[in-house]
Amino acid sequence: MTDTAAAIAHFLGFTALLRRSGFAVAPEQSMAWLAAIELLGPGEMEDIRRAARATLAPPPERFADFDALFDAHFLGSIVPGLEAGEPSDEEPLRAAEDGATGPEPEFGDETHESGAEATRAERLLGRRFSAGEDTNTLRRFARALPSRLPRRRGYRWRSGRTGKGTDARRMFRDAMRHAGEIVKLRRRRRRLRQRRVVVLIDVSGSMKERTQAHLAFAHSLVRAADSVEVFTMGTRLTRITRPLRLKSREQALATASLLVADWDGGTRIGDALNAFLAVPRFSALVHGAVLLVLSDGLERGDPTAMADAVARFSRIAWRIVWLTPLAADPGFEPRTAGLVAARPYLDELGDGGSIDKICAHVLDLAEMSAA
Repeated sequence: MTDTAAAIAHFLGFTALLRRSGFAVAPEQSMAWLAAIELLGPGEMEDIRRAARATLAPPPERFADFDALFDAHFLGSIVPGLEAGEPSDEEPLRAAEDGATGPEPEFGDETHESGAEATRAERLLGRRFSAGEDTNTLRRFARALPSRLPRRRGYRWRSGRTGKGTDARRMFRDAMRHAGEIVKLRRRRRRLRQRRVVVLIDVSGSMKERTQAHLAFAHSLVRAADSVEVFTMGTRLTRITRPLRLKSREQALATASLLVADWDGGTRIGDALNAFLAVPRFSALVHGAVLLVLSDGLERGDPTAMADAVARFSRIAWRIVWLTPLAADPGFEPRTAGLVAARPYLDELGDGGSIDKICAHVLDLAEMSAA
């Protein structure tokens, strides 16, 4: 390993230490810190400390903990309880970009049965996907989608026969051709733009049997629509939009399977949603968008965290649609603590038991009136 690579690994080791200690550090913050160090060319350790505070943004009430961890990592100081304390039973949930590198997932022959209930465990493994079904359904869905997605008024104007605004530019241009006389009243209206769709796919063990179908649906959605973002959530949060843009479904799913490291693991929905909101670049994607969640809602953690996150989403998203396979039962009522707590903030809690149902829900969004 070169000296530069060793130095970068040492710096990234500090961000990993912060995450293990409960600090929320996004991948782009780590990259910003490295860029600041390179740009400033610090001459002493305090310069690196100030750059870390500026880019990694610890909360003010934890400045003392931040400095103690910094001293322990870079100066060799001893932090009380760091080396002798009991290890935490879980790590803060990580958020990863679709271009970020992470631990190499292991492919094995061990089978993991689909769970009937949520679990605490984090399992880091890969998935291989076979040739999927529902090809005809997804093909019809992709053809119908462009004209069926909800739209909003954009900021740019276009000429129209009707409209509240007058197109003064075209009127003056016409007047130049008619000796300064305005002979016709021109109208204009705002252009319509497709609303962004943000898809969160639960890849925990309890959703194992439906993961491939959901990814195939997301691939068709990304390919057919103008603005779609896709994330997986389990014990981690991973953005997989970029690989799903590949034309070949098999290649797209194979590439996505290498990015996601928490297939068929535990369920930390509340932590995943809060991690999403904690990254400004991610939370900005939801403003005025359709948030589509494909999950059974079996949360093993505190349901209050899940409810708080959904409440925050409801204040910035245009519509929140939660599709669960449990709703395939005609007598379905949300009984899990997480869904019961989040239900008041959902615009729709529907049947996600099949690809046909999911496609129908998305196509029906065009009938919703814009806010």
